[in-house]
Parts: sequence; C-alpha cells; structure tokens
Amino acid sequence: MDQALAKFSESISFDHRLYRHDIRGSIAHATMLCRQGMLTEEELRKIIDELRVIEGKLDRKELPFRIELEDIHMHIEQSLIDTLGDTGRKLHTARSRNDQVATDLRLWVRDALDQVDGLLEALQRAFVERCDHDAEIILPAYTHMQRAQPVLAPHYWLAYVEKLERDRSRIADCRRRVNVCPLGGAAVAGTSLPIDRALTAELLEFEKVAANSIDISSDRDFAIESVFVLSMIAIHLSGWAEEWILWSTTEFGFIKLPQAYCTGSSIMPQKVNPDTLELTRGKTGRVVGALQTLMMLMKGLPLAYNRDMQEDKPPLFDAFDTVQACLQLAIPIVQGSQLQPAAIKLRLDQGYLDATALMEAIMQMGMPQRTAHHKVGALVALAKSKAVTLGELTDEDFSSVEPSFVGGTLRARLGVEGAVASYQSLGSSRPELVRAQVAAWKQKLARS
Repeated sequence: MDQALAKFSESISFDHRLYRHDIRGSIAHATMLCRQGMLTEEELRKIIDELRVIEGKLDRKELPFRIELEDIHMHIEQSLIDTLGDTGRKLHTARSRNDQVATDLRLWVRDALDQVDGLLEALQRAFVERCDHDAEIILPAYTHMQRAQPVLAPHYWLAYVEKLERDRSRIADCRRRVNVCPLGGAAVAGTSLPIDRALTAELLEFEKVAANSIDISSDRDFAIESVFVLSMIAIHLSGWAEEWILWSTTEFGFIKLPQAYCTGSSIMPQKVNPDTLELTRGKTGRVVGALQTLMMLMKGLPLAYNRDMQEDKPPLFDAFDTVQACLQLAIPIVQGSQLQPAAIKLRLDQGYLDATALMEAIMQMGMPQRTAHHKVGALVALAKSKAVTLGELTDEDFSSVEPSFVGGTLRARLGVEGAVASYQSLGSSRPELVRAQVAAWKQKLARS
C-alpha cells in the first residue's frame, strides 16, 4: 500500500479507545468457538491469557501503534499472532471486521450511554437538593424574555429536572436498540461454520441477536440515534447555561456563580466571567454538528458495509466526550451557585406579575375571560401611567375601569405572594403542589 494511502486510511489514531471492548468481544467469540469445537480448551486459555496481557499493555500505553495495521482490531490480533502463532490466527474464525467493529462500537456506546445517564441523574439530584434551601424564594418566570408570572424557585429547578428526565428516558429507549448483538453476522452473508450467536450475545450481555447479516454490516442507526439523544441533552444544557449567564449579570443579579467555575479578564480586573456556562452553550453546536456529520455520512450508502463508515467514530466519540464534560461541570455549578434573594425581591414587583392572577379572580366573579383580560389590561395601563403597582391602585382607580371591582376579594390576589398562593392546577407553582413534587422526586431518585 502506498504510504500516503496508509496514512489516509488508518483509524488507529481514534479507534484505539475501543480496545477494551474489542478484547471483551474477542474473549466472548473465542469462548463460543471453543464450545462449538473450533478451539481446544488449551487454545482458549492461551488466547484469553494473552488478550489480557495485551489489554494490560494498552492500559499502560506500551503497545506501539503502526499505521500499516490500520486499526485497533488488527493491532490486537497481530499482537496475539506474534505471541501465539497459528493459535492466535484461529481467533478470527467465523468473524469479519465488519461484525467485529459493529460489536465493539455497540459495546462502547452502551457503556457511554450508561455513563451519561449517571451524570444526568447526579445533575437531577443537584437541582432537587437546591429545592429545600430555596423553598421560599419567588422568581419571575418569563415568556418572550418578558416577565410573565411569579413562581417558586423550586418550581423552576424541577422544570430542569423534568427536562433531564426526558433525556434519561431517551437514553433508556436508545439503549434497547443499541443492545443488540451483531457478532456472527460476519462480512455480509453470515458463515457456514457452526457458530452459536446466542451464546456470544449472552456472554456480552446483549438483550437479543441481530436478525439480518446484511443489515448488521450496514447499520449505524444506533450511533446516529445516540448522538441525537446527546444533542437534546446539549440543547437543554445550553438553555440552562444561557439563563444563568443572564441571571448572573449585574442587570439581573439573580444568582452568584461559584468562583471556581468562572474566569477573570486579561485587562479588566473587576470581571468575573461565566466562561464555563458560555462554553457549555457554545459546545452545543459541536454536538449537533456531530449529529449532522453522521447523518450525512450514512445518507445514500448502498448495502452493506462501505469504508465511509469508518468515519463514524470521530463525531460519535467527540459528541459523548463533549456532553460528559459539560455535565461533569454543570453538577458542581448547580450545587455551588447561590440565589440572591434581596436582589430578586427588590425588583419582584416590577412587570405586573400578578396581572394574570387578578384576571382569573375577576373571571371567578363571572366575567368572561376576554372581557376580564381587557379590564385588567386597562388597570395595568393605569398603573403604568401612575408608576405604581396594581396593589397600589386605589378603589377609585379600580371602579374607574369597572364599578363592580370596588371591594371584594380581588386585592387578596395581588402581589407575587398572593398570585403564587392562588395557583390551583396540577403542575402549577402552588406551594403545596411544589412541595409534593419535590418529595416525589426525592423518593424517585432515592430508589435509583
């Protein structure tokens, strides 16, 4: 092979990280070959022992990589042959690199998904653990980045917990499709040798055996789907990062980020920059870009295996690495950040957050929603013209908009505390309902 082509076509520079999974798959395959009479017990013992030796060398970075051996699979096999000779050459019986690579990659993705799920659970715990400490703090909720209605801080934290739970649900669903054993599909058509694919699937803890040998060689759906799941996680983290970047500004002043996860300025000594959150937001494009790369890679490929598919690993690995790094930093940021109650409360009466609660109180008096909406809009306009809150309007102000508004229980709904206390619906920010949700999440996470 021309050396330029050898360098162009090698994958050892990135697929070396599959070595533990390749060795595990090889041990399972050798065990099956022995039980089927294609290896002796002594040959099996030698192969397994030497594979463990090779694994140790790779752990210690003592096995030099050579581009002429192309990939990690050939490096491991050649090392085995160098020591065991023909016994080592028997390992590849009834196996192609096509099904070998597919098996290794599924094993790797399965483990990586489990690691991400563990980090998501830890981030959920961090949000839930904030709830008791921030239980009495009321925050303005926003729509269109305009102040909308008041909510309890724990209600805000649980919104993130719900997003992360959907991410975990997608991981669990994706993992079922990842957890299918391709080993034994060989190059494309299967093999005439008497292998036991169910046994290798069992040894590798796969839930079932892939049914079609042609599909085995061509399938990378599991890789694309897993990176889609990662893209959703990254999008959720990006939204959270953007929000806390805004909240940490002087203009908002809602939250103080832990100093250890911020940086200074090279020229402005007063600066405390939320770089970790900014990078989390920025790296989302990298993860979504990996998804696009994989989708374009597989677009239009004929059945079955094509060398294009070698390029699936760099974007796949990078997407997992990026999301794991973001999650690992998100956990201590959530744990260590501090809401600023005084700053939040100072401006909490701005934006007429209690307007909707007032409208709904009027509706309960029998006025249609559209009419009540119009009347409260007029009250808000009046309050703005007088530079006062709704609660500071006089009875005469109320009666000037609608005579029936004088007296009654309307004023009990005014102010953020009154508005929060008025919520009734399931899933709302009513204090009793929020406390119940916090308790339910604590119980659920305690069981996991």
